[in-house]
Amino acid sequence: MTITTARSTMTIGDFLLRRLREAGISHLFGVAGDYNLEFLQQMEELGEFTWVGNCNELNAAYAADGYARLNGISGLVVTHGVGSWSAINGVAGAYSEHVPVVCVSGSIPLKALDRKLLMHHTSGDTEYDDVMRGYAQVTAAQARLTPQNAVTEIDRLILTAWQRKLPVYMELPSDIAYLDVEVPSEPLELAMPPSDPERLNTCADAIVARLTNAQSPAILVDIDADRFDVTGELMALAGRMQLPIAAVNTVKGLIDETSPYFLDLYAGAGSKPEVRETVENSDCLLAIGVRRVDTTSGGFSGALPAARIDARGDAVDIGPDNYQAVYLKELLRRVADKAPVRSSGRSRQRQAETPQEPSAAVMSGPLTQAAYWSMVQGFIREGDVLIAEDGTSEAGCWGLQLPSKCSIVTQAVWGSIGYSVGSVLGTLLAAPERRHLLFVGDGSFQLTAQEVSTMLRHDLKPIIFLINNGGYTVERTICGKQGQFNDVANWAYAELPKVLHPGTTARTFVVRTPAELKEALAAPHDNMIFIEAVMDKYDAPQLVIDSGHGMAELDYGPRGPQHRPGVQL
Repeated sequence: MTITTARSTMTIGDFLLRRLREAGISHLFGVAGDYNLEFLQQMEELGEFTWVGNCNELNAAYAADGYARLNGISGLVVTHGVGSWSAINGVAGAYSEHVPVVCVSGSIPLKALDRKLLMHHTSGDTEYDDVMRGYAQVTAAQARLTPQNAVTEIDRLILTAWQRKLPVYMELPSDIAYLDVEVPSEPLELAMPPSDPERLNTCADAIVARLTNAQSPAILVDIDADRFDVTGELMALAGRMQLPIAAVNTVKGLIDETSPYFLDLYAGAGSKPEVRETVENSDCLLAIGVRRVDTTSGGFSGALPAARIDARGDAVDIGPDNYQAVYLKELLRRVADKAPVRSSGRSRQRQAETPQEPSAAVMSGPLTQAAYWSMVQGFIREGDVLIAEDGTSEAGCWGLQLPSKCSIVTQAVWGSIGYSVGSVLGTLLAAPERRHLLFVGDGSFQLTAQEVSTMLRHDLKPIIFLINNGGYTVERTICGKQGQFNDVANWAYAELPKVLHPGTTARTFVVRTPAELKEALAAPHDNMIFIEAVMDKYDAPQLVIDSGHGMAELDYGPRGPQHRPGVQL
């Protein structure tokens, strides 16, 4: 029997927009350029998307990354060459951090390719594939759309991004967006392919047997636990078998920190002793997407059990056995259903520390990192989204005890400074019902500060915590405590909302003492809140200092400059 699919006619641009909308995308990030204007005109005529309109393509890529982390997938629109190359750092970060971003590049017309015309926004030659070759290094799939392949490739790329949790890149030539093609009538279905039945059952049985027979089983989660949305399955498994769960710093907040099964963050030698003992001495560690990166493993100081179970998005390693075509969510659901119920447990309940308010003596002195993060601890509440910049802000957030349903967005692996300012724009649009707290330092903020204007233009209301301490604190801990290369210009940061959006009613504060910070934290959250916290440039959390010293040893070796007196903070 031949199965036929109902089909209709639609322009290529409209079909692409339809598929993006069916994927759950309602906002598009990017910058307008002549090669993508016809597509943006179609978008505006359709009326189903909000065009965000960023200050530059790099910021747009960061925003698309943040949006996808909460929405599940995002869309980024740039123009050929100048726009796509500008965005590639942000897309590379999404690749490193396993974030599904669909990058659409309005590109040179097909007639220029056919006739070998030299076009602007290119290298001035006929190397038409140079951008695609570059993006092939940082995306899971790439294609140049044509009237012949557009329908197939649009579906392939969007599904690849969603299924593999990685960015993809498509070039839309500027002279084909209005061409009519035959398209399927059925909506795009975002779903993982079914696992191989035999591999799924065999793998699930092997995991259950290993966990059941172990004396000290445990779970360790990394990025893929978040990207593949398996928190519910992991908590069900932990509940049935009373398993302790630790998290790598990339996914702090993913496991409810009020749960009796949650231990804390695992970072090798940087872990709490009880966490390190539980993870490293486990005789059956179920590791979900764990990658041994220097910034997530305490500078490679961890020693994960060799006999662990390594489960990734679509494959599992159990000792000498490798299981392909086994998809993570389906697998963990099967494991949780098959696992025996343990009435008395092996989970080790974390002893929660009661956050302390700064003392009256501290409240009267200058603002310090210790007082700052203590007061932030008392400010966060259930459901908050915390966006933490690489460095001091990220380390400060790792030390917080999070209420239920909080999310932390960081770029712990790629670590491109300035990421957080663009990212919070995306998270705000993806989850407008939640409170969004941005934590950033002055040096990182200066890279992407323009995007505050986009937030204000769209009437978004983040709470921005900016530490003004004269430069790159985390770099001072690595090398150059007093180096001019770690200094930045001193801006009037709290004045920027007024400059970037004249007439704004944003509430802005410059605080130099804990008492002033306390007053700022009490302000009504009826608009953007911008808090510039002025601190001594040599004040840093101990975690940042220890991490910086370890990074210097790893980066520079025994003859590096870090061994000279006074070079490090």
